[in-house]
Amino acid sequence: MQNISLEKPLKIAVLDMYDNVAGEGMRCIINLINEFKTQKNIDVITEVFNVRANTEIPSLEHDIYISSGGPGSPLPSDEAWEKPYFVLIDSIFEHNKSEEVSSGESTPKFLFLICHSFQLVARHLEIGKVTKRRSTSFGVFPVHPIDTTNKEILFEGLPDPFFVVDSRDYQLVSPNLKIIKELGVQILRMEKERPHINLERAIMAIRFSEEVFGTQFHPEADAQGMLKLLLSDEKRKAVIKTHGIEKYNDMITKLDDPDKIMLTESIIIPTFLEKAYSTISQQLILGEMA
Repeated sequence: MQNISLEKPLKIAVLDMYDNVAGEGMRCIINLINEFKTQKNIDVITEVFNVRANTEIPSLEHDIYISSGGPGSPLPSDEAWEKPYFVLIDSIFEHNKSEEVSSGESTPKFLFLICHSFQLVARHLEIGKVTKRRSTSFGVFPVHPIDTTNKEILFEGLPDPFFVVDSRDYQLVSPNLKIIKELGVQILRMEKERPHINLERAIMAIRFSEEVFGTQFHPEADAQGMLKLLLSDEKRKAVIKTHGIEKYNDMITKLDDPDKIMLTESIIIPTFLEKAYSTISQQLILGEMA
């Protein structure tokens, strides 16, 4: 496959939703982008936008957008960043449906939504209800397919179920089937089965469109960052208090398993970037030939 010419580097916007709270997510996202850039040997311009703290919102000039996880509530607020953030999200969907994209005059925009961003956009599109969990979900858990016949390209190479890093106080439940049908949304994964608990299982992964994908979990999480977090005194005490020492030790063990978190990290976002790059570059080549 031909690369995008140097005259038009691939432009990636990373939407930092951490509100200036320290975490491992942004480091992991940037690392994955840099690894992709090195692997493909292409010119990539990566820009980070501090959305919640500074109301920094990118324009539509980027090719790929990755909107991070983050702390706090995804419920409606009057914070300055929220309205322009959703204007951007709507603009990406509208652009991808435009005549310019369908005719090949313009390339589509790709968007990946992680955790907090996933909840925000699912709420914005009224795909389901975003509610506060009874207790925090934190750890390494399996996510289960809705339909085993649905072959999602971003999950190729992952087992069923596959393991993810989950860290959240909120959840997306009660899917709105009418809206889902109207938008052509596909719900792909649910949280771990809990037959002994009479509560709705949260939605964990959605294909919003051909170009837009989102996960409730953290596909960017690497074993290094997760281990650093779990070994911190505050998190270690919190996990043991909530889940017990056996569960804590199980989390540590799973981080060393190459078939769990390390596998998930190596497949989902790298495949998303590869698919986006392939689509954009092929359309640019076709445009040059027209």
